[in-house]
Amino acid sequence: MFNRSLFLTAAASSLLVAGCAVGPKAPDPTLPSSGSGAFIGSQNAAVTPDAPRDDWWRLYQDATLDGLVAQALAENNELEAAEANLRAVRASLSEARAGRLPTTGLSASAQRARTPGSTSPTGQPVEGEAYSVGLDASYEIDLFGRVGSTIRAARADADAAAAARDVVRITVAAETARAYADACAFNMQVAVAERSLSLQQETAGLTQRLLDAGAGTGLDTSRARAAVAQTAATIPPLRAQRDAALFRLATLTGVTPAEASQAARACTSLPRLTQAIPVGDGAQLLARRPDVRRAERNLAGAAARVNVATASLYPSISLGGSIGSTALDAGDLGDDASFRWSFGPLISWSFPNIAVARSRIAAAGANAEAALATFDQTVLAALQETETALSAYAQELDRRDALTEARDQAAQAARLSRLRFDAGADSFLTVLDAQRTLAGAEAALAASDAQVVTLQIALFKALAGGWGDETA
Repeated sequence: MFNRSLFLTAAASSLLVAGCAVGPKAPDPTLPSSGSGAFIGSQNAAVTPDAPRDDWWRLYQDATLDGLVAQALAENNELEAAEANLRAVRASLSEARAGRLPTTGLSASAQRARTPGSTSPTGQPVEGEAYSVGLDASYEIDLFGRVGSTIRAARADADAAAAARDVVRITVAAETARAYADACAFNMQVAVAERSLSLQQETAGLTQRLLDAGAGTGLDTSRARAAVAQTAATIPPLRAQRDAALFRLATLTGVTPAEASQAARACTSLPRLTQAIPVGDGAQLLARRPDVRRAERNLAGAAARVNVATASLYPSISLGGSIGSTALDAGDLGDDASFRWSFGPLISWSFPNIAVARSRIAAAGANAEAALATFDQTVLAALQETETALSAYAQELDRRDALTEARDQAAQAARLSRLRFDAGADSFLTVLDAQRTLAGAEAALAASDAQVVTLQIALFKALAGGWGDETA
């Protein structure tokens, strides 16, 4: 006989402890206190401890750059793939959450059966029809936290996928700005080389005129022409690198190379900052970096899976019920006499191979430990990347100052050597050497200007700008 009071007591006890997860708690990731303060490289006057901006590219006040980054964030295929992956993981989270809901099913049957005489009261075979309709429902009581841990793991996976999407956004924004800056930089270096080429061509023309007048030498003319050819040879590689930057920019913005930005192709001046770069501090950095967030969420998911593996050692308890109607005639379905119902608990406990189960738990625990180590390493790598970017940027600024001084002095030397040559005080070799030095100094300064912008973008990328909702 069904003991109703015993069942209610068992059901109430099960509900009281439902959701109590078994297994270890998630490891508590801790951030290094030494990395949460001001950056080592923040003493540079070119940076400020103000909070970083998410839309950092707008600090350049370049409308072309703004448009290209907006296009990339809207059209980039890698970012679109990351968005699709996020939707897939979120769908898995919805599936896991459905474990909290009852499972229901509708059934209907109609059959004709023949019962052997040996089982019939009359001893004669019986043939007849039977009809049945019903609704079945069951609900798993999450006594040992299997369902809850599965949901936590799926939620962590969804958060990690969102962080991975944000990493792609940061990369797309930074690489778009870098490709645009590279195109401008190579155009600028081509212009510098062409100016040097023009100057050297004038000098070569002068030597030719002097030779024709009998006042020069063939050696001077050959040296001047050699300098012209050497400078001309530097231009095609620069144009090829400019084209490569344009084609990279086209891919980032979701178009073919033939549709590359014409504004970027025509750009001859680098985007320049008019203010110090806001960098914040270590605590703000680690809160912003989506790769740190992804590592933390992977750690949480790994810890939840330890609980899922541990819960497999314990029984599964469900509450089930059924209502329906069964009759020998289809017309009697729904009559009070044909109504049926049932309700009760269902306890299923598959006794696993303990060695296998323990091995799975140990593997899940090892994965959690690996996720914790990955989190710690990600934090350290984020701090390293930012400090390295700050140092490289500061040192390149100093290098550019020195190269600017070298260019100015080389220009002065070239001017004076030309005056002395015209006055007959110096040989043409001095003029040629001074012009060669000036061409090299201008090329080095142009390359340093490009490197400054590249390092600025690297710093903005390390500071994790470009993934917030306001940049969409």
